[in-house]
Amino acid sequence: MNFLTEPTRFIFFTGKGGVGKTSIACATALQLAEAGRRVLLVSTDPASNVGQVFGQTIGNTITPLTSVPGLDALEIDPEQAAAEYRERIIGPVRGLLPEPEIASITEQLSGSCTTEIASFNEFTGLLADPSLVADYDNVIFDTAPTGHTIRLLKLPGDWTGFLDAGKGDASCLGPLSGLEKQRKLYSGAVEALADPSMTRLVLVARAQASSLVEIARTAEELTTTGIKPSNVVINGVLPTNAGANDSLVLAIRDRERAAVADMPVSLAGVPRDIIELKPENMVGLAALRSLFEGTTAVPSEAIAVPQEDIAPTLDAMVDELAADGHGLILCMGKGGVGKTTIASAIATRLAELGHDVHLTTTDPAGHLENTMGDGCGLPSLSMSRVDPQRAVKEYREHVMATKGKNLDDAGRALLAEDLMSPCTEEVAVFQQFSRLVNEARRKFVVMDTAPTGHTLLLMDAAGSYHREIERNMPAGTLYTTPMMRLQDPDYTKILLVTLPETTPVLEASILEDDLKRAGIQPWAWVVNQSLTASDTTSPLLRHRASQEHGPLDAVRARARRLAIVPLLQEEPTGPRRLAMLAS
Repeated sequence: MNFLTEPTRFIFFTGKGGVGKTSIACATALQLAEAGRRVLLVSTDPASNVGQVFGQTIGNTITPLTSVPGLDALEIDPEQAAAEYRERIIGPVRGLLPEPEIASITEQLSGSCTTEIASFNEFTGLLADPSLVADYDNVIFDTAPTGHTIRLLKLPGDWTGFLDAGKGDASCLGPLSGLEKQRKLYSGAVEALADPSMTRLVLVARAQASSLVEIARTAEELTTTGIKPSNVVINGVLPTNAGANDSLVLAIRDRERAAVADMPVSLAGVPRDIIELKPENMVGLAALRSLFEGTTAVPSEAIAVPQEDIAPTLDAMVDELAADGHGLILCMGKGGVGKTTIASAIATRLAELGHDVHLTTTDPAGHLENTMGDGCGLPSLSMSRVDPQRAVKEYREHVMATKGKNLDDAGRALLAEDLMSPCTEEVAVFQQFSRLVNEARRKFVVMDTAPTGHTLLLMDAAGSYHREIERNMPAGTLYTTPMMRLQDPDYTKILLVTLPETTPVLEASILEDDLKRAGIQPWAWVVNQSLTASDTTSPLLRHRASQEHGPLDAVRARARRLAIVPLLQEEPTGPRRLAMLAS
């Protein structure tokens, strides 16, 4: 492995959920420890299973692993860190401020920025205080902060005073308020991250176009902060002995080769490692030792998958949706789970059934055109794309021209960085999104991606559209706002899209809880790209299918409705294949 050649003191693994960061981090820590080094393994992954991998309870304290001399581990729970972080800020004013104001501050500190900054706050000392890691040769981190968080931590100025004066909206700067005392420690941590002689940053992806584009974005974002990614790892690539006669294996292999061949140019010069897909989940020392082996041992016989793992298909769900005759259908989930495909398949099938359908997306990568092809050929199906870049540009310009008008240079820098928040994009897009919500009164509007529950509550708590309407309407007047439409289960159907893997299912569960806080109840779950539901005869893939059982059970425990979509031989692109996916 290139990324293990002359390892630096700190090694970070970063990438989207479900790409295998934890497995690679654990295997790296094991290999270094067994080579005689003293190693600390630190996880900030919300789905961390480091303890399960090594068969030992770890938690939020440095714990020696009894099975591996020289290896200690620490699991930082991001949600717990965020909760404790919020309490440190809110605790001193609880009882002094009215409850509605406390609720508003709490929601402002409930977004992904808070969670990430709280996690970074937890392990800052490991990077900046040499005494804390003096006993270790290497410190391995499973998950790294984003470029946005690094830029926030590098900003000058008084965050608290800036917010208290009403110059910012607290979407991202809020979590930083009151932290001036730690500015020096943060500065040391950021310097360590940017020093290639101390830190190696490894981008982890799957051999899929969307996954590779995502790490290219991450690399670009981090480069703007002075942190240059050092390595790329493409994980879970089908081995050559996976099954030469299985049509699904051949199709996957072709797709993987094409994705790697068309990797973003920005990653072309970065040293690259390929890790083959293994039959087993990475649990136990033997499995971890096998991860970096060049040749994969493939099972000789296929495992039978229980039939109860195969749920109703997408067509039954589409029939139920069609019965309403109109409405808003939102496909939500993390990047790379196939939201665009599922939204396109539902829209195409509804149009085939004779309904008037508007398919739209807020996907900045514009995957809708790639999925639908040159033309859908269905007169009752129209398509559009909400341009997030344009929406954000207009929104930022407006805020800088109003709130930023009379600020000094330092204040404008703080406000400009606050407007780089992911929350900003969601708020800006929501303004255009509201028009589409209203359109669903007379037709089906099927949307790929939508704002999270946190963003909706932020807008609501900040006196946004919903509150403004509520406040200004005469008593007794009937009115309906976009927020009320989203909360109406007869008008809006939210489909949570995920993969049959532990981390994507956990991330979708967090999203579901987030939406429920906003009074929005997801209507159904869709598990995409399932090997369980495929017709593969490959022993390797059937073995992998048998390990989907746990994640599928976790979805069943939550889902009011469930559809399982198989991993297909042909990419589901173009109207014909999309309609078949849901018919």
